[in-house]
Parts: sequence; C-alpha cells; structure tokens
Amino acid sequence: MAETASNKLPLGSKAADFELPDAVTANLFSLEDVRGEKGTVIMFICNHCPFVKHVVDEMVRVANDYRVLGFGFAAISSNDVEQYPEDHPDLMWQFARKHNFTFPYLYDRDQAVAWDYRAECTPDFYVFDEDLALIYHGQLDSSRPGNGIPVNGRQLREALDALLNSRPVPGPQKPSVGCGIKWKYRP
Repeated sequence: MAETASNKLPLGSKAADFELPDAVTANLFSLEDVRGEKGTVIMFICNHCPFVKHVVDEMVRVANDYRVLGFGFAAISSNDVEQYPEDHPDLMWQFARKHNFTFPYLYDRDQAVAWDYRAECTPDFYVFDEDLALIYHGQLDSSRPGNGIPVNGRQLREALDALLNSRPVPGPQKPSVGCGIKWKYRP
C-alpha cells in the first residue's frame, strides 16, 4: 500500500463551499448544512483505503463525542469510481451504514471539492473554527496499519478541545498519511 501525505493548506484559509449528494440519503448538503456552531470538521475518506479502514471506528467516535458539543462533521469521497469501483456511491452508503456514520458521507463526483481543499490523501482531516477559518489540517492520530500504535484520535481531539476552550491548537501539526486520492484528471 503506497503512502501519500496530505498537502499543506495555510492555517486561516477559509473553508470552500460545496453542494454534494449524501450517499446514504441522496440529499444535497452544502458547507452551511454541515457547519457546526463551534466548528466544522471535513474529512476526506473512501471505502477501499486500508488507512481509512484502520481509523474509521475512531473517526465515528470522535464525531459522536464532539457533535453534541456543537461541532459539525462531514465525510467526502472524491475518488474516481471508474478506477476504484469499490468507492462508488452505491457502496458508500453500505460503508456508512456498516460503520454507523452519524454525519453525511458526500460524493464529490467531479473532484472539484477535493481540489478546492487541496486534499491529497485519505484519510485527511480539516478543522475549521466558527468563522470557517482553518485551525487544523492533518492526521487523526499517529496510528497506521501495522505500526502498533493504538487508534485514539489524539491529534484531532486535541484540535477540537483547543477550539472548544479558546486555546491555540497544540503543534506541530502532522500531515495525515494514507492512500492518494484517485484523480480522474487534475484541474
């Protein structure tokens, strides 16, 4: 499995708007629809990636723990489903149900949202404050398939706790590592 690191997006960058279909409900969701009162977490994931499979249950736990505190969450899959049919929306809803997603799992068919966010890998986590300014971009935690480090969501939880308590996010922010996004083309 090839490892790809997330790109750097400057802190303070504004969240790019989107309107994407949810694979579970087929409803369209915009950034405003998933925005939380305290902050918003955008997660780029996909069904087939072993790095996503490794952390998905903790990702859901983090969302469940922090949604009740005023944070909004959305997962986005941007992979080319012709190359990777296991990431097709018809299977995304099954993945979301299997892992009890309590947030939308959105399909970025034309990959424009991934491009806008400079997403490069799955999983990749973006935390925006109440004004939709980026305060954290990177990994869920230091666990990777086979490295023996327990999955605990530490870095993402620390970023959310810092935002919740009006403190700076602890640094340094480490990029996420995972499968590269499967591009149809580069805009």
